[in-house]
Amino acid sequence: MGSGIATMPPDLYRESAPANGVTGGLAAISDAEAARYHEEGYLVVEDAFGPGEVERALDGLTYLMDGGDGDFRGVQYEPAARDRVPDMAVEERRASVRKVFSFVDHDPRLRAISEHAGLHAALERLIGRPPVLFQDMALSKPPRMGSEKPWHQDCAYFNFQVDTPVVGVWIALDEATYENGCMHVIPGTHRDGPVVHFQRRDWQICDTDVATGANVVVPLRPGGCLFFNGLVHHGTPPNRTDSPRRALQLHYRPEDIVTVTREERLAVYGDAGKDVTC
Repeated sequence: MGSGIATMPPDLYRESAPANGVTGGLAAISDAEAARYHEEGYLVVEDAFGPGEVERALDGLTYLMDGGDGDFRGVQYEPAARDRVPDMAVEERRASVRKVFSFVDHDPRLRAISEHAGLHAALERLIGRPPVLFQDMALSKPPRMGSEKPWHQDCAYFNFQVDTPVVGVWIALDEATYENGCMHVIPGTHRDGPVVHFQRRDWQICDTDVATGANVVVPLRPGGCLFFNGLVHHGTPPNRTDSPRRALQLHYRPEDIVTVTREERLAVYGDAGKDVTC
């Protein structure tokens, strides 16, 4: 794989008209909305979760980030802050978190979101079979520090057969805006199949391969939710504001799937041995 690229091109995340969303909660996902998801590769529900559910999720994250569970080790900090973490006060350390991994077995408030009956009903409609959670994380972009997640396909990270239906669920816990690093998607790209990824700023689609002119911005209020296909191209820019941008991200699949080895996955998504450059 090629060497890393330190800087993000300035026009990589273009401001666009916001994605159209469904209102009326998770139960408002109709057959027509499910068909739109399969066509475009994503679906927005503006009011999927209520204020109480959002508050409890934030409380659960705070509990884990502050060391409330002594056995929990799933906290990752922003690169710019990692060297200083041992000397930070609790609030500063909390404000430097980039990701929280694998939390559902450590906090019942977060597990409740992942097992939400309305969410599972919506996922079954989109997947066509009962959903199984296989990855849970919180994605935090601290004010002025939250880093970019370059354009990528989530399935490039999972050791599943290419045709495995994977649905990502991105739940806003703060208001997510263009300025603070909301999600960006490129509709319909899931239908193009796997794309070669390169190790640059991250494991990512090459910047020059991103169809930036087709980019759609997905701002969300707290409790808003984005469902997205595991092959759709998406990314998030840095947080350049004074406000945090916290979200939960859950991934679901059917129970009956075919797994592959890491080597088999990289043969599809990696650049090694291929006549490609970035």
